[in-house]
Amino acid sequence: MNEVWRVVIIGSQPTSMLGTKLILEEQKDLVVEGMTSSEADGMRMVEDLLPNVVLLDYRLQDQTSEELLERIKQMSPSTHVIIVTDNDGLSLLQSLISRGASGLLSKQSSTFQLIHMITGLREGIASLPLEWVRQGVWPLASSSMNEGGISLSETEAFIMERIVQGITYDKIASEIQVSRRSIDNYLRKIYVKLGVSTRAQAIEKYALYTRHNRQVYA
Repeated sequence: MNEVWRVVIIGSQPTSMLGTKLILEEQKDLVVEGMTSSEADGMRMVEDLLPNVVLLDYRLQDQTSEELLERIKQMSPSTHVIIVTDNDGLSLLQSLISRGASGLLSKQSSTFQLIHMITGLREGIASLPLEWVRQGVWPLASSSMNEGGISLSETEAFIMERIVQGITYDKIASEIQVSRRSIDNYLRKIYVKLGVSTRAQAIEKYALYTRHNRQVYA
């Protein structure tokens, strides 16, 4: 019999988390030891339980979970983090895998797909939808921003692209379905990563790196 794996669920919808818990615990080798909608509580659970698996909702409290993913992996490197998302997982794949995710799962996935993904992780095997493979997502290409020495997440890079295009912060917030305050939080992180302190400096540095990478790969 397989070792019983401990699971923590960090999600945005209590009803959905409870349904997932019931599904998982139908398997004799899985036990859900914690569920929460709070990032702080989620980190405490990871610290206390060191779970084998964390099911992490991609969008929590009006922001995405890249930073929380990184913190989980820093605290418990052996924990497998599966990101559950309503978004196009293919567009998020590279960014989240590079930050330590073990897999991405649509909220519309079947029970079989969820159990199959966890079963694969036991054997050190990551699962990808066949459609993604057909679209040529493997092997993953290196992020041009990372190659240029800047480590922006997929969301951060999108925000900078829109800022360079002159799109307002309110419009960007609407496009990625977060609050206006969340855009300010993203910008603070972007400025730190770019080593700048103003919008104009951020645009200049971002444009410089993206232009350099386009020339390299032209």
